[in-house]
Formats: sequence, C-alpha cells, structure tokens
Amino acid sequence: MGASVTSRALAILGSFDGEHRSLSLSDLARRAGLPLATAHRLVGELQRWGALAREPGGDYVIGRRIWQLGLLAPVQSGLRQAASPFLHDLYGTTLATVHLAVRDGLQVLYVERLAGHVSVPVVSRVGSRLPMHATGVGKVLLAYAPEEVRMEVLQNLTRITAYTVTQPARLLEQLRRVRAEGYATTGEEMSLGACSVAVPVRSGDTVVAALGMVVPDLRRQLPRLVSALQVAAHGIGRTLSGDPSIQWK
Repeated sequence: MGASVTSRALAILGSFDGEHRSLSLSDLARRAGLPLATAHRLVGELQRWGALAREPGGDYVIGRRIWQLGLLAPVQSGLRQAASPFLHDLYGTTLATVHLAVRDGLQVLYVERLAGHVSVPVVSRVGSRLPMHATGVGKVLLAYAPEEVRMEVLQNLTRITAYTVTQPARLLEQLRRVRAEGYATTGEEMSLGACSVAVPVRSGDTVVAALGMVVPDLRRQLPRLVSALQVAAHGIGRTLSGDPSIQWK
C-alpha cells in the first residue's frame, strides 16, 4: 500500500530543519522521497493553505500558518511562558548565552535562547536539535532520561570535535556525577571555543527541561554560574508546579 496524501505532505514539511530552512522544489521532492510532479502538486496545496511560503528567488520556506500553530504547542505556551522572566534575569546577571531545552527522542530540542554579549561560537537555535551527549543541557536530560534512552544514545556517540566524549563508560560516569552534583558541563564538545554548564528544571519530582549557559571558559566562574542557574531553575520549577493551568509536556 502506497503512502497516504497526509504522510507525503508531512514528508515535505519534515524536509525542513535547522540547516535547511529554505528549499527549492527539486530539493523538497528529493528530501521527501517524492516524484517531482507529486511534490509540485502538494507544495502548491501547502502554499495555498499557508503552511509554506515562496521566496522571491523561488525557494520555499515554512509559512506563517505553521508558525501560528506552533505557538499553540504546550512547550511554547507553557514552559517558555513560565521560564521567560527567569531566563531574562539570568541573562541580565551573566550576559552569557542562555538555553532552555527539552528532550525530543534521542536529541535535545532548544525551546528558548537568549544570545550573550561575549563572542562565543554557539550552534544552537530555537527549534534546533543537537546530540545529547555533546551538550550541557543534553547531558542533564540524558542523566534523567529512561534507561532505554541512555542505552540507545550510548550506542551512537558520534565525534563532533576532538573533545567530544565518545567512550560509553566515560559518559556514564559523567551522567552519574550529574545526578550526584546537580549540574553538567562540557568543554568544547559541540563547538571549539565554547564551554557549557547546565542544570535540571523540575516540576515536582520530574525533570521536565534543562537550563544552561554557554561561555568561553568555566574554570574560574563555575560555582557562580551553577548557583545562578539553580536559582533560575528552581523559580521555573516552582512556577510550573504552582500553576496547574500551565502545560509543559
């Protein structure tokens, strides 16, 4: 049985990601695995509905209607809303790049980012997904993830820089320390010249997100940054736990 119209339309929308924000019709057809004629018909329907928009040069981008629907997602309307004042306070105190992230399958999904003033190479964007084993927020989320998630991640520890941890035993020890000490760190594991520190955000007894910062160097300021992150994470968690109308899942 062939793919349904819905699955083919979703394949077209799924062709976009953080590295492919603008695609030609032929690129969409190739990435979605569809004949060009089929892609042309579906792209036209998606464009008319507002799910896609066409740029002056002819390429397609995600349309405003998808963006509007995205704003209705609980991770947007709940978690980000609850976290916003604490993220801005944290940014104002440190002037570092601040991240709020959740686990999405085997990856980290960045739901908020405030860019810092210090020139540090940061590859994350709001909506982007990165490996859990190479990021501070990812290590926090992996430390509290179900055992089957950890085991699957451990089987695919890809090397991103020369400093990325790719030894399963070493990563497991780091995750144990995250649970014991309450924070995770990385040193140039995702991009050279960037270090990160992150802490869990809890709603009740459940870790629902990770809050982190990216800085050039952690050696002299780690205790101060961990303290600032924990205060902010506690505030976010208190807000999530205290307001039953907020949805974060």
